[in-house]
Amino acid sequence: MSCTIIVGGFFGDEGKGKIVAHIAHQDHPSIISRGGVGPNAGHTVTVGDQNYGVRMIPSGFVYPNAKLYIGSGVLVDPRVFLREIGLLGVEGRVFVDGRCGVIEEEHVERDQSSDHLAKKIGSTGTGCGPANSDRVLRVSRQAKDVPELSPYIIDVAEDVNAAIDRGDNVLLEGTQGFGISLYYGTYPYVTSKDTSASQIAADNGVGPTKIDDVVVVFKAYPTRVGEGPFQTEMSEEESNTLGFQEFGTVTHRLRRIGGWDAKMARYSAMINGCTIAAITGIDHIDPACFGATSYDELTPKAIEFLKQAEKDIGAPIGLISTGPELSQIIDLRDEL
Repeated sequence: MSCTIIVGGFFGDEGKGKIVAHIAHQDHPSIISRGGVGPNAGHTVTVGDQNYGVRMIPSGFVYPNAKLYIGSGVLVDPRVFLREIGLLGVEGRVFVDGRCGVIEEEHVERDQSSDHLAKKIGSTGTGCGPANSDRVLRVSRQAKDVPELSPYIIDVAEDVNAAIDRGDNVLLEGTQGFGISLYYGTYPYVTSKDTSASQIAADNGVGPTKIDDVVVVFKAYPTRVGEGPFQTEMSEEESNTLGFQEFGTVTHRLRRIGGWDAKMARYSAMINGCTIAAITGIDHIDPACFGATSYDELTPKAIEFLKQAEKDIGAPIGLISTGPELSQIIDLRDEL
């Protein structure tokens, strides 16, 4: 039994949602609790022919036997939260820490009307920056102050720690990516708080001695939405040649695409304390790998890439995604 944190190693959009969903189905956690910023992060989970894009509810919702929590470090937009409960059919198993900061409509307006945030930084416009600003100034409401959230309010830290102490599996789900961490990312083109594994633990009230594994998710071809430095960025002609065109889950903006960044992968793994790496998009390295479910099905080109990536990261690769669908994955964790 263990507590595992799952975070993104590049600039977001690494496919964390699928990795969380897969680990949930394999490891049978009693609780999946998310940290991170708020509804500015979108996760897409594909099950069969159904695509789910979520912004507030943990992307592990597709595993039906886990309670779904939102830790106290997360900003909650009540409108988004309540809409997703109905959309995903998770009423009765989703809960919010009463100490979560609240995104008001005026936070969204401030975000979208700010030239600095909307144009220079490339904010998602979901109100997170202004809401976190008010939270730091100690003037914002907390989730426990919002009547419509009252049926969902609990002490997440207390429940999560109790589950760990009784030997349950618990997943702590991160959002965004390492490259847009307020502390370690490409400042000022970053989000409004840290996004590293340590922050995700803190967001849920879990001390570092209770974390067993940190899974850092890396995309074979990193992508970035919005402004900011991107050392390995390709031209649009190059990415089109590779057959790439991706859009952000929240903003629907065209994602910028780059090549594998060995230096960033190593630094990200170091800061996050990576114990297991996950690689997504290996089918973009070699389309012949699409849908593979065992290591033996991978091509020499893909295996060469993975061996080099493992050296770059400095931690073993335990999960390899070979396509968008939940079943299109190779899980090597038992062999590590």
